[in-house]
Amino acid sequence: MEAVRPSLMPRFLRRARRRLRGLIAPLHAAVVYHEGYDVAVPGVPDDPLRAGRILAFLAAEGLLDRRTLFLARPASLKSLARVHRAGYLDRLRDPRELSHIMGSEVRADQVDRLLDLQRLETGGTKLATHLALGRRSLTINLGGGFHHARADQGAGFCIFNDVAAAILEARSRGFRGRVLVVDLDLHDGDGTRSIFRHDPDVHTFSIHARDWDDAEAVADTRVPLGEKVGDATYLDALSRTLPPVLEQASPQLVIYLAGVDVAQDDPLGDWRLTAAGVLERDRRVWKLVRQEHRLPLVILLAGGYGPYSWRYSGRFLSLALDGRRAVEPPSTEVMTLERYRLITTVIDPRELSGGSGDDFALQEEDLYLPGWGMMRETRFLGYYTKHGIELVLERGGFLDRLRDLGFEPALELQLDDPGGHALRIWGDPRQRELLVEVRLSRDRRTVEGLELLSIEWLLMQNPRAAFSDRQPPLPGQRHPGLGMAHDVIALLILACERLHLDGLAWVPSHYHTAAPWRDRLVPVRPETAALWHALDRLFDGVSVAAASRALAAGEVVDEATGAPLRWQPAPVVLPVSAAAEAWAAKARARPLPPPPRLAWRPAGKREGVS
Repeated sequence: MEAVRPSLMPRFLRRARRRLRGLIAPLHAAVVYHEGYDVAVPGVPDDPLRAGRILAFLAAEGLLDRRTLFLARPASLKSLARVHRAGYLDRLRDPRELSHIMGSEVRADQVDRLLDLQRLETGGTKLATHLALGRRSLTINLGGGFHHARADQGAGFCIFNDVAAAILEARSRGFRGRVLVVDLDLHDGDGTRSIFRHDPDVHTFSIHARDWDDAEAVADTRVPLGEKVGDATYLDALSRTLPPVLEQASPQLVIYLAGVDVAQDDPLGDWRLTAAGVLERDRRVWKLVRQEHRLPLVILLAGGYGPYSWRYSGRFLSLALDGRRAVEPPSTEVMTLERYRLITTVIDPRELSGGSGDDFALQEEDLYLPGWGMMRETRFLGYYTKHGIELVLERGGFLDRLRDLGFEPALELQLDDPGGHALRIWGDPRQRELLVEVRLSRDRRTVEGLELLSIEWLLMQNPRAAFSDRQPPLPGQRHPGLGMAHDVIALLILACERLHLDGLAWVPSHYHTAAPWRDRLVPVRPETAALWHALDRLFDGVSVAAASRALAAGEVVDEATGAPLRWQPAPVVLPVSAAAEAWAAKARARPLPPPPRLAWRPAGKREGVS
């Protein structure tokens, strides 16, 4: 599969707009989505833009048109009552009930947002099922898969069982056929199995790490595979078990939970499936159901956490919609950068700077302090007004994502510190909870001949969130993060472009503050580059979180000395300008000292090693 080059993205997105205007032939498949899917969920380390990123990617590849895309509507209470008991639905107004389901505290002001989100995605699954049956086609809901919810309780981030709601809704409309639920999320589909345990016409098939209960069902296949499962074991189990189940169940509808928390870099999983392995899993299900048996198929996203989960789903859905090949999605970094680039290109520069254009014009108030005759700065980095920054953050949805977490974001600029300009985003106008703090300066010292934007300090945290067994702290964290680091780096890259700076420079304090941008970062020192190459080999297929914790815990050792190797902060550069790219090319080609021979000797369980 050929990767999409970042330099092609603007043309790539223009092609999408042309095709979305109806310049391509209608497709037989349907995709269900709502912008309300893109909401941050308290306590869940997912990507709130997962659905939106997938939609943008599919649209940019010309795989959607007006007749393909359908708008989800919230599931009615009547449809939810077909699945869930009245007492349980009543208890959902209690934050303690939702806190139990979500595994972390849910405040009273977050209850409606959580319920609205899962009602909307449940409505999306109902609509997708209705379309699949009516068209006898493939339909995709860019959400859903809440398979842990039972009739009388929720669990594992699942409040409403959307699969059950969709099946029972279809029956209320006259559907009498058999249904096969293929659940390939990492976790057992226990809730769906429980709801249909006495129903011979709904067969639940689940491949997962371990069973969540021992209850029997009249039409049920469970395939627990244990921990640290790789491609070969998984695909063999799928090929041995699913085809005979499909023949035996003889369904008139298949609902596929295409969870990607099976991937090797998922922060909540410990399986070792590669991107190629996940795609092959999905291809086999799609081929068996659609090409060999020509059955209506509903695809749900189900589990998948962290900023890269959307790419696994995107690959498969591009194959399912194209019918011939899968398209390699661009990186999360590229998608985020291009999204903000499109937003900023339609903003008048005068709105950003308060000046007369893109000429860095100074106003009288920039020049003197009354009574002192001293120059003072009133613009961030000498260009941006507070209003201009708020405008970009507002239009880019950055502030809305903080509001989704229950905050009232308030911006503060500090421009009088000789160490650099600081930008802070507080959680409320009284400045009681600090969410984001970044301190920046212009830097001509790190690389001779380049002027860089130096990140002197960057803090992103959610002081209202709590760590858990699912989400333990990363080294150096006092609070869980916001999941918005890609947005901040993208905005800083765009600032470099606008201010004619050559790139970003910083000294990563921990492995996880550098690894997400590893492909673009260039260590300034050759010995740092040699060490990074050694760490790349050691942590191949390992989640960034697990690798960072291993380094901080002293579990990585130098085989020559037996001494623990801890993370060594050193300057790195993310090139932006042509001059910086030229320097980076030379730096990558320079001879390096011999890299150390490293070994990982974990004190306990070894997470996510492939």
